[in-house]
Amino acid sequence: MKILYGIQGTGHGHISRAREILPILTELADVDVLLSGYNCNMNIDGIPISKKRGLSLAYDANGSVSYLKTALNLKPVTFLRDVHTLDLNKYNLVISDYEPVTAWAALNKQIPSLALSHQAAFLSKKSPRPKQKSHFAEQILKNFAPCNRSIGFHFQRYDTFIEPPIIRREVRHSEPDRNNHITVYLPAYHHESLMRIFRQIPQTQWHLFSPHCDEKFEEDNVVINPVGNLPFLESLKTGLGVVTSSGFETCAEAMFLGKKLLTIPIRNQYEQLCNAAALEKMGIQVIKQLDDSSIEAITNWLSSAPVISLNDAADAGMLTQKIVRYARRLKKTAVGKKSGVVV
Repeated sequence: MKILYGIQGTGHGHISRAREILPILTELADVDVLLSGYNCNMNIDGIPISKKRGLSLAYDANGSVSYLKTALNLKPVTFLRDVHTLDLNKYNLVISDYEPVTAWAALNKQIPSLALSHQAAFLSKKSPRPKQKSHFAEQILKNFAPCNRSIGFHFQRYDTFIEPPIIRREVRHSEPDRNNHITVYLPAYHHESLMRIFRQIPQTQWHLFSPHCDEKFEEDNVVINPVGNLPFLESLKTGLGVVTSSGFETCAEAMFLGKKLLTIPIRNQYEQLCNAAALEKMGIQVIKQLDDSSIEAITNWLSSAPVISLNDAADAGMLTQKIVRYARRLKKTAVGKKSGVVV
């Protein structure tokens, strides 16, 4: 059995999920991996991958999606060429973790495909949405990486095809502690902007992890770190709480470790607004922007916010067995109806 596994390289969550699934999947099937996203700076240790430019969002320094930068960085001719030239003849199944090249190539060439992503959870109307629903963004979520069948991941099981989060083994096997620091991961903001805010809350030490930082340094009560898996995990498991954007995996890991959580959705990023709506329903504090007016809310959160724990996590082994059974069942069948679900 031959499987092509496509991974969206923008954001660390897709790669973290693949790191849990691929070691198990490669024991049961012959798997090739394709990673796309021009702003991706991570690899999957020990697993050879091919890379395509794909499609990615661009951000400004103030925590917002920049539609201008995104549009200027698009290479539609390159994307279409990658879709049409991708050879899928040897594959029985294409898995797409919100990766558009593999998804569209499989759809065009009628190869069975499976969406395996957090974004797939939004194919269900039962998944929470913000009060102001965007029909345009809904269409992007639905059609960015379309597949024949779907397994989605979310904070709760909102529908029959939605699984709880996959928690990476480093987090599952860690022993949480509670020191007097807060871990901050807000990659859409520049750390200079973040330092100015968090230095005004001196009663706590802040560990900032920034993609714009090359070397660790410290100013007053703020420690700025380059983005790195092990230092971030150490800060996450030993800290009192987490301030982060409304990305799925980091929020799930914080709740799994029993950390108090404050989330700031990236502006103009509809998926994060949906995540924030779900988190608010669970009792997590959400603020809409980070500036001087946010300092009081952050201070109150530090002193009085409750810890909301994640009560459920997906079993990567059982999930992988389910994928393999699906691949075998569809090995010689025609492609099913677009955007169905695995039952």
